[in-house]
Amino acid sequence: MVKRWYCIFLAFCLVSCMSMVEGSYSDTPEGNFQALWEIIDTKYCFLEEKQVDWDGIYRQYHAKVQELAPCDEYGLFDLLASMLDSLRDGHVNLYSPFDVSRNTDWQEGYPANFDAGLLYSEQYLSSDYRMAGGFAYNRIAGGKVGLIRYASFSDGFSSLNMAYILNCFKDCKGLIVDLRSNGGGDLEYARKLAAVFFSETRTVGYWQHKTGSGHDDYSPLRPMTVDTADISLRWLRPVAVLSNRSAYSATNFFLSAIRCADNARIFGGRSGGGGGMPMSYELPNGWIVRFSSVRMYDAQKQSIEDGVLPDEEVNLVSDGKDDIIEAATNWILQ
Repeated sequence: MVKRWYCIFLAFCLVSCMSMVEGSYSDTPEGNFQALWEIIDTKYCFLEEKQVDWDGIYRQYHAKVQELAPCDEYGLFDLLASMLDSLRDGHVNLYSPFDVSRNTDWQEGYPANFDAGLLYSEQYLSSDYRMAGGFAYNRIAGGKVGLIRYASFSDGFSSLNMAYILNCFKDCKGLIVDLRSNGGGDLEYARKLAAVFFSETRTVGYWQHKTGSGHDDYSPLRPMTVDTADISLRWLRPVAVLSNRSAYSATNFFLSAIRCADNARIFGGRSGGGGGMPMSYELPNGWIVRFSSVRMYDAQKQSIEDGVLPDEEVNLVSDGKDDIIEAATNWILQ
């Protein structure tokens, strides 16, 4: 059963998914610049946490916008996109009919720690892996460990899918859930998957939204809970979850939640974060800006915007072997 917190959370996100900028701005380079700057200044939720000098950004880019020709759409787009890049947020995008801005600065300086070819090699998932509801799965380590690959939380799955997968692994000592380079998707699927690994309903984090235009105007923290799955869909034996810096958004939430499970351990690297739920606003020229407006926290009320740390940090360093899968397997079989 979906908890009341999620209904409120979802309703807030749906109501906020598209809004017009308040105030009167003209459809000119100056007007669109002013509108975008004000939207981020009053609605974006991580300016203080990321220590972004948004007033300084205004001064830096306002001088540049004065130099643009009124009809230079590409120049305006590139300037506004560059301004948004200062937020270092993968949930921030500018949408136009000819381009979409995106930021990957938060991934820089981290090892990839994922090799899809190696994962699907005969050592691990192999060529005879099965597929169900977005999951690829097989047994490894002589049949003693179950390995599940979930590439995107945008790929839905049913309780029946999960029942068949767990039945396949009924004789295994533990599971490995590989979420490396899973860029997120539907938060409800993250909650649904997490529920498999809990024996009781658990508070796994908190969330809050903007209540005013000030940088510190937020609602009280609201708890986020994960319900336990039906008894036939629970896995209470060891589960190792694999992460890397490209694990983002809904995956980041799942990693934060799974740390509250008694039988779980995270292997690999720090996740990419994305601890803010996005909303969208329309600029005077019809372009859409998407940005983080709801802050999410872990069970200890710590922000997860910059990612979730693994319990055991492991990097891919060996030739022909996935060190992260190997470390997870050793933990399960110890």
